[in-house]
Amino acid sequence: MPPQKVRPAALQRFLLSKQDCPLLLDHVIAAIRLYNRQSACLPRGVLLKRTILYTEVQGDRRIMGLMTGKRGIIFGVANDKSIAWGVAQQLHAEGAELAFTFLNGPLEKRVRPLAESLGSKIVLPCDVQQEEQLVAVFSELEKQWGKIDFVVHAVAFANREDLKNPFSQTSREGFQLALDVSAYSLVAVTRCAMPVLNEGGSIITMTYLGSVRTVPAYNVMGVAKAALESCVRYLAAELGEKGIRVNAVSAGPIKTLAASGIADFKEKLRIAEERSPLCRLVTQKDIGKASLYLLSDLASGVTGEVHYVDGGFNIAAG
Repeated sequence: MPPQKVRPAALQRFLLSKQDCPLLLDHVIAAIRLYNRQSACLPRGVLLKRTILYTEVQGDRRIMGLMTGKRGIIFGVANDKSIAWGVAQQLHAEGAELAFTFLNGPLEKRVRPLAESLGSKIVLPCDVQQEEQLVAVFSELEKQWGKIDFVVHAVAFANREDLKNPFSQTSREGFQLALDVSAYSLVAVTRCAMPVLNEGGSIITMTYLGSVRTVPAYNVMGVAKAALESCVRYLAAELGEKGIRVNAVSAGPIKTLAASGIADFKEKLRIAEERSPLCRLVTQKDIGKASLYLLSDLASGVTGEVHYVDGGFNIAAG
């Protein structure tokens, strides 16, 4: 009588009961194929032990993610729709240990539960316009961790009136505010981070196509993003000799708290979906995965770049 073949569901349940962590289905299936292929020549007990060992090895390989052993801080999570939160999820999935900041009390109530859901123990107050708060953040990181490996800067702000009104009507104060929060803050964050950044570390920031093209109702924020991208290039040139990389992710339009201040945003979403070569809008996950690449060793030779994640919209003629 020929040996009985193993059913995937049955062996999956058995293997999962033997593990401390979940296994990927494809590893289980591979183990089943190995079992069935060898079942004609080896005793059942030996085969089962081999199958479990094979699956454990594959599971261990999965646990060792791209960012295992790396630590970093994320500025700019406001809620679970934030681009920065999508980045955080991808980093966590690949083994990174994360710290977060929040601007004020109301935002802390949103950010802290999100951070705790990823096992993060460091959640600190920080207004990027206040140098002493930035210094305090990185001092606390040094105290708890010693060194860090990456920084995610996803901070921007402009007064609603300065987005809505004709660009020539931008107030002096509004212009200064938008440039300070949205562009200069990257310089300030980088300066404070440098003493605790490991060689080979990485810094990324978030930008948008409005930096190089005129986008209705984006106005002063487009100018701020243009300044931000220039800051990326100058910081990359300066920090390269220290082995620290600086890049920007230019994300396509996505529904976030910040986007709610832009007039006719739904129309911008429609146009982006209609005209992008991929014929769809990008997601938090899309942006998070691209950010993961730039923060990981996979991008060890990449710095000073603006990496578009917009479904190809930036190449479309219209």
